[in-house]
Amino acid sequence: MSKYKGELFMLITALVWGSGFIGMAVGLEHWTVLQLMAFRFTLATILICLIFHKKLKYISKSVLWKGAVLGTILFAGFTVQTYGLAYTTVSKNAFLTAINVLIVPVIAYVIYKRKFDRYEIVAACMAIVGIGFLSLTNDFTMNFGDVLSIACAILFAFDIFYTNVFVKTEDALALTIVQLATASVLGLLGVFTLGEIPTTVTATGIGIIFYLAIFCTCVAYVCQNIGMQYANPTKSAIILSMESLFGTIFSVIILHELLTGRMIFGCFLILMAVIFAEVKPKFKWSRRMDKLQS
Repeated sequence: MSKYKGELFMLITALVWGSGFIGMAVGLEHWTVLQLMAFRFTLATILICLIFHKKLKYISKSVLWKGAVLGTILFAGFTVQTYGLAYTTVSKNAFLTAINVLIVPVIAYVIYKRKFDRYEIVAACMAIVGIGFLSLTNDFTMNFGDVLSIACAILFAFDIFYTNVFVKTEDALALTIVQLATASVLGLLGVFTLGEIPTTVTATGIGIIFYLAIFCTCVAYVCQNIGMQYANPTKSAIILSMESLFGTIFSVIILHELLTGRMIFGCFLILMAVIFAEVKPKFKWSRRMDKLQS
């Protein structure tokens, strides 16, 4: 079981992020984009500091700058994604954001000269096609919201990649604390700078903030940053792409949306992509065994 610890944590992250699509959509009915980001990350930072206060002693200068980099990317990614939702559909936003699956190995190749793994590339392409069947409508066009969604995908790809790099040498939870604290500071600065201090609040709005902070932020990023100590960045991105699948499942259960045959086929392709990425070492091992036996 410990062999798949990283994959399990990535799966939990994808699950709660999938539910976050509904949370964000409902939240925008009660808050502005910056308010939603600021209050979500501020509450998440407070909670994670209270729960993992013993990890505060591991916050070194190295953790501070690395966490600040991740927090800035995180805040920018979520802010761009949320603004994108105002100009495009949720399905397009989910699909275009998910192309970070293909961007991660490109970043690894360009910056660190990490060779492309053909199994990872095939699995990533399968996941992208699956998300297309799952999310896109027949009238796909590129608008301003789509451009923002692509920008979000690039930012999330950098977040996934550098999180995977940083957690190899730093304490994952200490890094998460600084990451979320940075995002909360940037959000609060945006709220105060633009004069978006709320004058009235609703019970539903507060509930959404708590849900996004506790589950889609604290639980998700603790699981992601710990899990990435054990899983490589491309495989992490592939598993995290399942958030689109989980988002669809939650939409069907909670919002009673219709699940078409094409969407079911998309779910199947995403699952096959994850399985393909997981069993590739066994393919390699089988070939070695065949050579030894011949």
